[in-house]
Amino acid sequence: MAARLLLSRTSTKKTLPSFTSFLFPKLPSPALFSSLCRKSKHFQFTPVAHRTPAAKKVPFTETAHGIMRQDPYRWMSNINDLDFISYINQENSYAEAFMRDTEEMQRMLYSEMVSRMPSKITTPPERWGPWLYYECIPEGKEYPVLCRKPEVESKSWVDSVFSSFRGGFSSEQVLLDWNEIAEKHGYVHVGTCRVSPDHCFLAYTLDTTGDEQFLLQIKDLRNNSILPQPRVSGVVSLAWAQDSCTLFYTLCDQNQRPYRVLCTKLGSHSEDDAIIFTEDDSRFCLDITSTKDGKFITVNSNSRTSSEEGTTVSVVYIINAINPQTGLQRFCKRVSGVQYFLEHHCDLFYVLTNAPTSKYKFSDDGYYLARCRDEDAQSSNLKDIIVPGVDNCLEDMDIFNAQLVLFVNKNGSPSICSIDIPIDFDSEKAIEIDDLNPWYFPVPSDMCTIAPGSNHDFMNTVFRAVLSSPVTPDLLVDYDMSRKTFSIVQQEDVRNISPDVQDNESPGWKDFSEKYACEEKEVVSHDGVKIPLTILYSRRAYQKGQSPGLLHGYGAYGEALDKSWCSDRLSLLDRGWMLAFADVRGGAGVDPSWHRSGRELNKLSSIRDFVSCGEYLINEGIVRKDQLSALGISAGCLLVGAAINMHPQLFSAAILKVPFLDVLTTLSDPSLPLTTLDYEEFGNPQDQSCFEYILKYSPYDNIPEGVCCPSMLVSTSFNDSRVGVWEAAKWVAKIRDTTCSSCSSAVILQTNTSGGHFQEGGRFAHCWETAHDYAFLIKALRKQL
Repeated sequence: MAARLLLSRTSTKKTLPSFTSFLFPKLPSPALFSSLCRKSKHFQFTPVAHRTPAAKKVPFTETAHGIMRQDPYRWMSNINDLDFISYINQENSYAEAFMRDTEEMQRMLYSEMVSRMPSKITTPPERWGPWLYYECIPEGKEYPVLCRKPEVESKSWVDSVFSSFRGGFSSEQVLLDWNEIAEKHGYVHVGTCRVSPDHCFLAYTLDTTGDEQFLLQIKDLRNNSILPQPRVSGVVSLAWAQDSCTLFYTLCDQNQRPYRVLCTKLGSHSEDDAIIFTEDDSRFCLDITSTKDGKFITVNSNSRTSSEEGTTVSVVYIINAINPQTGLQRFCKRVSGVQYFLEHHCDLFYVLTNAPTSKYKFSDDGYYLARCRDEDAQSSNLKDIIVPGVDNCLEDMDIFNAQLVLFVNKNGSPSICSIDIPIDFDSEKAIEIDDLNPWYFPVPSDMCTIAPGSNHDFMNTVFRAVLSSPVTPDLLVDYDMSRKTFSIVQQEDVRNISPDVQDNESPGWKDFSEKYACEEKEVVSHDGVKIPLTILYSRRAYQKGQSPGLLHGYGAYGEALDKSWCSDRLSLLDRGWMLAFADVRGGAGVDPSWHRSGRELNKLSSIRDFVSCGEYLINEGIVRKDQLSALGISAGCLLVGAAINMHPQLFSAAILKVPFLDVLTTLSDPSLPLTTLDYEEFGNPQDQSCFEYILKYSPYDNIPEGVCCPSMLVSTSFNDSRVGVWEAAKWVAKIRDTTCSSCSSAVILQTNTSGGHFQEGGRFAHCWETAHDYAFLIKALRKQL
């Protein structure tokens, strides 16, 4: 894939927290919890106003641009302060006691979720050179195992792979076992894996603490040993040269910005690694990747925002992977608003870009494809323009020996097509994609997401994709681009579903649309803009106007809100819940303008979009008025927290996970990791107009006094390097100090003392965490009945 995502304050469905028990000797009794405020007259938790943990207050005044702010909890940013550690321990104890009367519910939910999972999972092998690579999760294990086997021994992948579980596949080789690492260190997060071109070495980056200081490790696959050198910490991306002995990598600075490219030789000491390039501008991150054919390595310097967005600037350098001693060649200069992403085929570079061109007039929001010869690799030499066409948006590309794969947004719906190459251009005019006889990959009509598989093999004629929707379990589909046919290789196995679910008449895939309804709505926001809203509910259990609901939003970095299949949701849906996904401005949309219209000085639009979606669900009778809850993850918590401040009565409960809430303070401290990279997304408070705008919505700075706040489960991680643990702690402490004391007794803070931002945990740990979250929501909303 040409475009790459850089670091952001984001979490996904697949990166899930570990289940950690808290080691506190004595917990308060659940009998201590109750609430007597007007909002919660039937709330049966506890009279707790004076028994909730109380954080100390230390006077602190900060003045900027003539505006004075009081922050008595600023001291919490020193996470080594013994008072802070004591405070989060008290909060963990309080949270555990608060949830103690839900333990039976949690066990029930957990059992439901586990019962839907197969005992062991294996992905279909994917051919790459002489090997078939695949992953499996053995029975009873939490994490995956990366394996391979020689292709020549494969007659049937089903027989070959599953025979390994019976001990009958002696040639299977385990490359990396996450379970072994987790058992040794208690935490595992593998960042990047790269197999060398000769398939003899595996380079990967490993985090065993949660602080994302990834350690580079290289495994010799011929003898299954880890090379003693190099041992480098703070590594992000990797790329092999063709000799399989030379490895390029990017290194982070003290703010976790990948700022330097280095080159190492197998067996050499890290002190001897050569510096290839350093990016001195703190606004930009470096990323390196190999072209699909392995002949070149590209060094991209991009700002942090999602690289498909076209709102930033980039500079690209090229390294000859066959002869890396030739050094760097600059492909383009840095031009504001312009991006370039390169792939290589035969003697041509295929370039995805939004650079202005006189040959074709197009929207500033769009990308097009161009080419140049590799011997004249300069952006000024680009020609042979391929454009998406009317109502289409070109988003990404992939390349194979005989096909070019394009990712296109057609009238708001994602699609993928292949075009046979080489392409014979006989005109100086731009050519539209549809003029090149593209084959658009067939997908179910209600599909929400299309994600590429790994697709490493340049010589392959088959493109593997993962298709999914809220009612369709993940499908692995192989598209044979030479024959223009497709086959379903595997669909996620979902166990213990009621027998009224039937196979869909579509060829080979199953969905659950007979049992669960998925509908697309359009919500008119405050300024008349229509916001896409996806709602999901059980046809049997849902009751319009009476059911509880959960509204999820993100709205940052141009990221798409994950609406793919998740079997855990069935535990809420089968209890009558309605789930909604708000694609507010600031996230991904039909084109990059959707992102721009919800970032920096437009951020309030994304917050108001979220509020409008919540009000729509209530006003249209989709959920009961006092039964709406909200979910935010990382930067999505800014959305939820600000909405709660502006409309305290809109939501009755909220879950805030690794929350970005103290926005103004964090952005005002450039010494914090990733802060300067976030200026493009949220603005730089050193500028007075940005400061004043951020101050309007920053959740921590706008908690209203004396109001009844919703019940909240706030979860964070002590080692989180993207969003400091103190942000969640300060938010909860200030909520307790500022809002209705009875309501705030139902605000709980849980701190994972060993994890990081992504809180990686295995599949069973994820079920425990989700069961805990759902039990909190069920308990919190029952108070209103």
